[in-house]
Amino acid sequence: MMFGLFSSQASGVDLTAMDATAQSFANIKTVQVAHNGEVVWSKAYNNADIEAVTNIKSASKSVMSAIVGIAIERGVLEGVSQSVALLLSDDLPASPDAQLNDITIGHLLSMQAGLERTSGRNYGRWVTSSDWVKTALAWPFVEEVGGKMQYSTGNTHLLSAIIMSQSEEHTYRLANKWLQGSGVRIQSWETDPQGIPMGGNQVGMTPRSLLAFGELYRRGGITEAGQRIITQQWIEQSWTPRTESRFHRGQYGYGWFIEPFGGVEGYYGWGYGGQMIYVLPELNLTIAITSQENLPSGRTGYRDLLHDMVSNDIVPVFKLVN
Repeated sequence: MMFGLFSSQASGVDLTAMDATAQSFANIKTVQVAHNGEVVWSKAYNNADIEAVTNIKSASKSVMSAIVGIAIERGVLEGVSQSVALLLSDDLPASPDAQLNDITIGHLLSMQAGLERTSGRNYGRWVTSSDWVKTALAWPFVEEVGGKMQYSTGNTHLLSAIIMSQSEEHTYRLANKWLQGSGVRIQSWETDPQGIPMGGNQVGMTPRSLLAFGELYRRGGITEAGQRIITQQWIEQSWTPRTESRFHRGQYGYGWFIEPFGGVEGYYGWGYGGQMIYVLPELNLTIAITSQENLPSGRTGYRDLLHDMVSNDIVPVFKLVN
């Protein structure tokens, strides 16, 4: 996969409308577009550095899902139906709620554990606790296990803790080892007080690496050189709608949101501020976008503007050339 600064003329597709839209966003940093495995657009905006490591925020949850899928394939985990309470028995509260026994790895991936969210207004209280795993497991149930979605970084952090306990290796190093050859590399990853990487947040990655991650999924889990990293079955499971966000009505699978863009089914990871990875297999299209990390993108409408840019300025172009 080649990288550099591409113009719409040089790549043979006209992305000038997308470029104009991107230039109108004060907080956008980079946009990269790959079609049929070739990068057709790679540009930094607002004086950003296209090679700089970016905190991809909650797009990390899509990466964590991939790690879990690989762990299952390699026998580190048995499968999505494994009991979280059994896997993290030493971290359960002194008088555990019986519902903890019902939570599976699959429930953590799809945000259906039922536990009160550690994200949003609860995030600060959670990350200032002395033990993030024990704190997440001790919070009350606000939904039935397997019920409505409760988007929570605590869920994916529990997955990171499970990966470390079962593999006896650091999640950070394990991820880079398992993803080797895909073009995906994690440069940094914040850890909790016990040294466990924060399962669904605070991953540092270059825009190039983020695009490569999307391309790995677009190719069905196979690297550009033909090496299988993730099973096709896991990707299909991850992209199967299981619940729906109450904040923006987007469907959710295992670490991925699911939504059509310009009439084409798409799958995307979304991080705070507007860190986005879009995969549209029907068009052989992958889009990676990074943005300022300290500005919200949901309640401000910026995320929806990025969706609109994909739907209105990018998808129609590739509908014509496919």
